[in-house]
Amino acid sequence: MLLSTTATLAESYDLALVDLDGVAYRGPEPIEHAAESLTAARATGLGLLFVTNNASREPEAVAEQLSGLGIAASADDVMTAAQAAAAVLAERLAPGSKVLVVGGAGLYTAVRAKGFEVVSSAEDAPVAVVQGFAPDLSWRELAEAAYAVQRGAWHVASNLDMTLPNERGLAPGNGSLVAVVRAATGVEPVSAGKPGPTMFRLAVERRSAERPLVIGDRLDTDLAGARAAGYPGLHVLTGVSSARDAVLAPGSERPSYIGADLRSLHEPHTAPRPVDGGWWVCGDSAARADDGTLELRPGGESTPSSALDLVRAACGAAWARADEGRPLAPANVPELGVHTR
Repeated sequence: MLLSTTATLAESYDLALVDLDGVAYRGPEPIEHAAESLTAARATGLGLLFVTNNASREPEAVAEQLSGLGIAASADDVMTAAQAAAAVLAERLAPGSKVLVVGGAGLYTAVRAKGFEVVSSAEDAPVAVVQGFAPDLSWRELAEAAYAVQRGAWHVASNLDMTLPNERGLAPGNGSLVAVVRAATGVEPVSAGKPGPTMFRLAVERRSAERPLVIGDRLDTDLAGARAAGYPGLHVLTGVSSARDAVLAPGSERPSYIGADLRSLHEPHTAPRPVDGGWWVCGDSAARADDGTLELRPGGESTPSSALDLVRAACGAAWARADEGRPLAPANVPELGVHTR
């Protein structure tokens, strides 16, 4: 269920694990309020570590982009799916093992840093194939991966995101490319990135954090990963998943907090509570889920705060019904008007 805090989130946690696309920026463009909110959070003592499923870029390049958008960052402030994938390989393979890398520069660097020999062909007899996103991947590279997996190589994917959000919309992500190899081999790969817990746990270990908070825009990756790792998650409505998506979220993807954008780091959060008649109340707003439909009672004033309270009340009502085996019909849940894109 959603959680409450009397202090702000920035004061309540010691490390924020922050997603990039849809949270800090959208493609090359900044997201409104992101830079000032993260800078202010860091000033209160909240550590920041940027965790991305993008395995194609070097941490230094990610840090440079963040700094250019007014969010000061170094390579050590970035955890990529390439680093997580290399860590997964290292749990099973001996140093010096041959690994066929299919992906961008960041993946090559991460795999070499773990002491593996990088090869480019199935004819080199790799013991593993590691696959990450790169915009210029070719059919030949995907075919080499398929040949190697067919011959028994272990298939590890940096992540299985089917789409990649950018300033133009949703482009095919690494999961779409991994699906090509899966279709050719019939082999299900191991995934190192979100929604698995590996990256989050590596990030927490890097900073020796005790009270981490995951921040993301996608329920099926960021918030599902937070659940898998056992960490609370803040869902911000600046990217892929909407407030309506949160209301309909299955238990494995539900956030602990919901905010319009990263300014929500500097606010206390109120959880909805059940009252008589099956209603759930948050602030002056209320919602009830009954007979597969959602009934909403907005607060008296039409403000961003009251709109969020209505979303939180709706989540409380919908999630309670779903947990009783009576989920809402998606067609009966409207858009809730908080998405800030």
